[in-house]
Amino acid sequence: MDNSKQVQDLLAGKSAHTLALYRHFISEFEKIGKISTEATKTMIGISNSHKRIAWVTQLGKNFIHVVFPLREPYYDNLCFQKVAQVPGSNQFNHHLRLLHAEDINEEVLSFMRIAYQL
Repeated sequence: MDNSKQVQDLLAGKSAHTLALYRHFISEFEKIGKISTEATKTMIGISNSHKRIAWVTQLGKNFIHVVFPLREPYYDNLCFQKVAQVPGSNQFNHHLRLLHAEDINEEVLSFMRIAYQL
């Protein structure tokens, strides 16, 4: 799953709940298609074969925060807590906070598929 030592460094010391959420999220993405993970200084990038499709921006005590960079805004949903356009671009960042494995429901999976296919 995570071949990068740097990803492991970002996961180090996180709660069992947070680690389980992260692993479940990655596992669900792997069902959609082949992905890779890569660490930056503070985030974990998730990519398909040709571009970055999501960012795990925060690994909290009992949640993970994920951002999907999409080409259009999807305001009419129940899963994103914030949708914001990146200034000067046609990218819209969709912010998702996962508190429980069940939060990855069919609506979230549909957006994961959209992100993967872009």
